[in-house]
Amino acid sequence: MTARSGTLFQGLSAFPLTPADEAGTVDTDALGRLVDRLAEAGVASIGVLGSTGGFMYLTRDERRRAVTAAVEAASGRTPVIAGIGALRTDEAVLLARDAEAAGADALLLAPVSYIPLTEDEVFEHVAWIAAATDLPICLYDNPTTTHFTFSPALFARLAKVKTVGGAKIPLPAEGSVAVQLEELTRETGGAIQFGYSGDPRLVTAGLGGAKAFYSALAGALPKEVMSLHTASVSGDAARANEMNARFEPMWNLFRKHGGFRVIPEIAQILGLCSARPPRPVLRLPDAERTKVGAALAQLEGL
Repeated sequence: MTARSGTLFQGLSAFPLTPADEAGTVDTDALGRLVDRLAEAGVASIGVLGSTGGFMYLTRDERRRAVTAAVEAASGRTPVIAGIGALRTDEAVLLARDAEAAGADALLLAPVSYIPLTEDEVFEHVAWIAAATDLPICLYDNPTTTHFTFSPALFARLAKVKTVGGAKIPLPAEGSVAVQLEELTRETGGAIQFGYSGDPRLVTAGLGGAKAFYSALAGALPKEVMSLHTASVSGDAARANEMNARFEPMWNLFRKHGGFRVIPEIAQILGLCSARPPRPVLRLPDAERTKVGAALAQLEGL
């Protein structure tokens, strides 16, 4: 599958957490079960080691083990996209090669940094990694955590890098999704397939014409989120908004705490795995865990 195929970076991509102990050792059996569950549910792709997967909290060895376990569990049923974000370019190159050797289908590349990066630096970072692997690359524009925002001009430059085929971006703070997609597609000549993230606005993305959505909640509740996504991309606004009202208690928790803290509590409640966020991140207080349970109850039967 090539980066320009136009099929890999579409549909609903589910991002599971990465179960690990306090020392950062990945529970590959538990991760395999999570991935198998997603593949059985029929999501379009599975993103391991994304933000929900805590990629920056794991060593190279543990990230290699996680990708290997995910690929084995997916068993060719569902494409696996592996996160390779790292502070140094040479480290990201090694992670890309590890993911390729493990059998991943594509890479998710976030320009994480301590020193804020310039557009030229991000371009060189991506180009250097792309030269080291044949896997398609999905750019990860996540300004909240990376403190870097991809401009349309930078996307246009990166569209000329032959293995860059997708981009996971936040929804526009103002203006319509359709207008943004039209502008970005024009800037990149259609070489990059743009999809959105930020679960509380999934319906906005789908109704706005986005062909791809990258979801943290789908990593824990694939069938429920798939139902919401299907209603959204079909253009059935009444049905999508009606369903979304049932998700609103969950979205409020996401807005307040972030999916990284909420998803482990969902996994605990559903008995999917024993999950704890890595320190210094702490579990939610008891009162907030109770709200997670109540939000889950609202989604029963979807």
